[in-house]
Amino acid sequence: MQAHERVTAAIRAANDEGRTALIPFITAGYPERGRFAETLERVAAAGDVVEIGIPFSDPMADGMTIQRSSFEALRQGVSLAWIFDEIEAAKDAIRAPLVMMSYLNPLLQFGYERLAERAKATGVCAFIVPDLPYEESAEFRSALEAEGLGLVQLVTPASPVERLEMLGQASRGFVYAVTITGITGGDAGLPDDLAGYLDQVSGLSPLPVCAGFGIRAAADVRNVGRHAAGAIVGSALVEVLEKGEDPTAFLESLRSA
Repeated sequence: MQAHERVTAAIRAANDEGRTALIPFITAGYPERGRFAETLERVAAAGDVVEIGIPFSDPMADGMTIQRSSFEALRQGVSLAWIFDEIEAAKDAIRAPLVMMSYLNPLLQFGYERLAERAKATGVCAFIVPDLPYEESAEFRSALEAEGLGLVQLVTPASPVERLEMLGQASRGFVYAVTITGITGGDAGLPDDLAGYLDQVSGLSPLPVCAGFGIRAAADVRNVGRHAAGAIVGSALVEVLEKGEDPTAFLESLRSA
């Protein structure tokens, strides 16, 4: 099994158990750099797949909560090389597949081939790069695929049907369905027309579809789970970590009926 197939398998395994797959997002090194490995292990204990955010100085798709976490992690000296070292040291305690979410600049600076090799060695299975359009991703995808890793494609409510089909075929691991047009972290809830959009994406994609942006409570996970394979929880979890609360307990609460 290639690394990106582990992500797909974990999501489908949750669905086979009658659950919506839960994909928690954390910013690497936040809120405390020295507790990143511990935080990752606690989050992975409750998540089916874990999305690790790479801190970046201009996280344009993220709302204030994740921007704040990114800036603080950078202030504490978190770097991509350090993140890989921390994951490698903790990987024996982490069973959930790991996906990295990063803007393109840190990946370019690290070097695509070196990045793919390091990711494979540490157990990272796929990448999400919100500022890398599919049309400009061939070089990066090639480097990842050489190591069995995947590039997760994002779709939005504004994506035409033809593009939904194309991105569904091109994606690896899962398809990331953005639920709103905007940035992460909003408190307006999920849009009323979410069901039709997610049904459409799921009908066109050969991979599991996971929805992100605006998922904050068990009711949101239930609503998403009626129309998609998984729910991605980011800003709400980062807020839990900011408050010093138990991330495992919070994530478990999202599964409640």
